[in-house]
Amino acid sequence: MAVLKYSRQREAIKNYLMSTKVHPTADMVYGKIREEYPNISLGTVYRNLSLLVEIGEAVKVPSFDGCDHFDGDTSPHYHFLCTECGRIVDLDENMVTGLEEMNKKVNENFNGTIDGCAIHFFGKCPECTVKS
Repeated sequence: MAVLKYSRQREAIKNYLMSTKVHPTADMVYGKIREEYPNISLGTVYRNLSLLVEIGEAVKVPSFDGCDHFDGDTSPHYHFLCTECGRIVDLDENMVTGLEEMNKKVNENFNGTIDGCAIHFFGKCPECTVKS
């Protein structure tokens, strides 16, 4: 890939993603970035989010609401998706012990090359469980 030209807007998008735990949609990112860059277009936000995902500086998280959500934490981790309220939560690595062993076994028994995986847990978050 060619060297990327620096973009203040892309940097602002990346910084926002890295500073939040809410896994925002492109529309949410657009609303937040417009506070600093009022002339930014929604298309610019979408293009920059796609680029950040493509170059590995953000992660796209599919959701039940039909919208892609974005995560600035690119370290290997898992997500929980609430089927009631749509909340997306990062799971602590201690909550998913044994998955690293599973990843290792899959790699050992596969003739190709596996570069990563995406595992999503779903159900009701603590807040929605209490409401039920």
